[in-house]
Amino acid sequence: MSAPAYRYLSLGAGVQSSTVLLLAARGEIRTFDAAIFADTGWEPAPVYAHLQRLEQLAATAGIPVIRVAAGHIRRDALDPEHRFASMPLFTLGPHGERGMARRQCTGEYKIKPIKVEVRRRLGYPHPARVPAGVVAQMAIGISLDEIGRARDADVAYMRNTFPLLDLGWRREDCLAYLTQHGLADTPRSACVGCPFRTDAEWVRLRRDDPTGWADAVAFDAAIRHGPARANAAGQPLRGQFFLHRQRIPLDQVILRPRAEAATDGPGCGPWTCPHPDAPIEAATTPGREVRH
Repeated sequence: MSAPAYRYLSLGAGVQSSTVLLLAARGEIRTFDAAIFADTGWEPAPVYAHLQRLEQLAATAGIPVIRVAAGHIRRDALDPEHRFASMPLFTLGPHGERGMARRQCTGEYKIKPIKVEVRRRLGYPHPARVPAGVVAQMAIGISLDEIGRARDADVAYMRNTFPLLDLGWRREDCLAYLTQHGLADTPRSACVGCPFRTDAEWVRLRRDDPTGWADAVAFDAAIRHGPARANAAGQPLRGQFFLHRQRIPLDQVILRPRAEAATDGPGCGPWTCPHPDAPIEAATTPGREVRH
């Protein structure tokens, strides 16, 4: 197979993908035809501010940053007319069973719109068949300390590449590089209401983004008895949903940041969500056993 003629970057706007974009913009690795950012509609304000900064930086190097979206994850989750893409919410069953809901949000709101954009750019939008041999490279910001997440693409028209692995860089190398070039405040990318936030991150959201914190608290309350669509259909959750692992309302949680958690962990990029598949959901709708 000949080398792919198209080179794209999956841009999550977190530490690793920002590093890859900066490396390309500075000519230290091969450039990209575009950097593609999948917008869930519910990123924290610092992520959107950082994304604007990246757009300006990339533009000077002739790399367009393309925003794609499959909807607004928060609004869609609370819309009784919209299909609910399950989030990894913490569940508490009617008899105290503790579990987690399956995770579909990354696939629906990040991976899917990126694939749609790649197919469009290749000239074969769905449902057209992409001919054999028509392939785009997709650079993914996975560093050496996350090498276990580096996988081949699950479609024939994309070939995943990992520039940070080629350089042998770890997350701390990325942080040092960003700091060197004035981007030390690069945020961790994850939705405002991501259940995988640490207590340190919840504290930071509450302190630095009161609007985002209030939004998360309101969403936590609104999702308590399951998806809006299921409730409208008379199928409430057999149990309760929560954003926090303590399984109590978010604004009642006593947040205890760990002293050793000095820096954030990896963000939730399209192909780099750092969390394992969720176990069986303990609090499901009647008659359903849900697995990831």
